[in-house]
Amino acid sequence: MEVQVINIGNSKGIRLKKSILEQYHITDTLELILEKGRIVLIPKSLPRKDWGNSFQQMHENGDDHLLLDDIFEDETFEEWK
Repeated sequence: MEVQVINIGNSKGIRLKKSILEQYHITDTLELILEKGRIVLIPKSLPRKDWGNSFQQMHENGDDHLLLDDIFEDETFEEWK
């Protein structure tokens, strides 16, 4: 695919079609990699995206219990005073 380099203020850039943005899940940020005469654009992933929804679903399913106790039997808070 051929795209033109366009002026954007004092810089230059390229435009990507909406269909490309949707197909490759490009929203806000891209990682740009320069390798052997090529420019590679990779959509920046958001690893914690939708965690809130997942936590809510876990709570509704009763799956949000602690795997370890908050306080161990031999733990004291005297040292923190």
